[in-house]
Amino acid sequence: MKKYVVGLDHWSINTIEEIINKNYKIELSDEAKSKINECRNYLDKAIETSESPLYGINTGFGSLCNTKISNSDLEKLQENLVMSHACGVGEEISPELVKLMILLKIKALCYGKSAVSIETVERLIFYYNNDILPVVYKQGSLGASGDLAPLAHITLTLIGKGEVYYEGRKLPTSEVLKVKNLQSLKLKSKEGLALMNGTQFMLAHAVYAVIRAKKIVEECDKIATLSLEAYLGRIEPFFEVLHTIRPHKGQLETAKKLYGYLSNSELQKNVKRISVQDPYSFRCIPQVHGASKDCLNYVISVVETEINSVTDNPTVFPEENLVLSGGNFHGQPLALAMDFLAIGISELASISERRLYRLISGERGLPPFLVANPGLNSGFMIPQYTAASLVSQNKQLCTPASVDTISSSNEQEDHVSMGANAATKLLNVVSNTERVLAIEMFAASQALSFREPQKPCKELSEYLNDFRKEIPIISDDTVMYLLINKSHKFLFENNKN
Repeated sequence: MKKYVVGLDHWSINTIEEIINKNYKIELSDEAKSKINECRNYLDKAIETSESPLYGINTGFGSLCNTKISNSDLEKLQENLVMSHACGVGEEISPELVKLMILLKIKALCYGKSAVSIETVERLIFYYNNDILPVVYKQGSLGASGDLAPLAHITLTLIGKGEVYYEGRKLPTSEVLKVKNLQSLKLKSKEGLALMNGTQFMLAHAVYAVIRAKKIVEECDKIATLSLEAYLGRIEPFFEVLHTIRPHKGQLETAKKLYGYLSNSELQKNVKRISVQDPYSFRCIPQVHGASKDCLNYVISVVETEINSVTDNPTVFPEENLVLSGGNFHGQPLALAMDFLAIGISELASISERRLYRLISGERGLPPFLVANPGLNSGFMIPQYTAASLVSQNKQLCTPASVDTISSSNEQEDHVSMGANAATKLLNVVSNTERVLAIEMFAASQALSFREPQKPCKELSEYLNDFRKEIPIISDDTVMYLLINKSHKFLFENNKN
């Protein structure tokens, strides 16, 4: 099994996709090991020699930061911290997200600014490589001081408590450690705080959402073009000269792509256009899709910065002889970005549903609800209802989480990001948008059957043929949810591209 070496090099979203998709095992680079050991050794000496209290190391936490803890109780302090902070509630997040959280935490710790022991990092790596995945709950984080409650549930398993998924079963951690012939860890000073401070819950959701959003952006232009072709839309709104006078990057790219598809289409060349102008949901595809693409690219830049950052507190700088209490755990950069991405992705669902509505409305020679015998058959009437429901929910979910804050810890933590709520909402928006596009694709395929023998360009015709091998044209009413699910699987679950 090929291993990926986790070190101080810069990771992109593509790096993480490669590690996940190729199911790499991971190991620390020699440089990372050296940094981790150097930082831990420095802190041990600092505790022995420092006359000043060091937050979270030999003090209490939050508003108890001025309560001094004796050196003999430092390990107990960390254990108490972990147990008291494991307060997650609600649904469990997926094991895949937990595994991504662990990977991102390992990456953050490898910079040697957190003063964890090498044994602790190696145990996280063992968890990752052996798919020992702690049970983590969706709710409980304020997004500052990082994701305390979710990360506490991961850390809880390191001390032999809590539950993990292993080989498809949810088990007490103690049982799995016994099977693996492992002892639970005794956390040293600061280690519990280092493991629980950080943005890895938010960040894992952001990374996962970005990966899925990239796929949405990849598919939405094809689907929109097929809908436009079925609707007998015009090519003129995609002429390059129109977009060079308003040269937003995403707009230019989208117009170029759609023009490329349409300029090689039989439907464009051989079928007479009925209308001088198309509705906005077709005519403004470059402007709307393009803006969402620009939004995604901005969010990727934020997320990639966070992937390569140290986000716990306090932070230890051996070279500068400093232990600093700061606020790198604050999730505001991610919270704002995830709220923005939710809006950007939601708009792709919103315009998709409007194109879908046009296809089923009986306009431009298409039969009402895209069936040859409407009345006896309802056809695509209710799939549009479903899409409208999802779009409406997206609008509710796009209320920003990041504009809210509730003070905690006796007002010590008096401004928080609510980034964890932004994170979980974002994944819901992404899921809803995938399904709206799956319904549009299903309807576009059906609508294009009424335009035959004229076809779209070669590339999109091949794409459509592949789709129809899985999701057939319907002549009479059938159980639609099964075909919608197949459409979603074709677009977003198959590795066909």
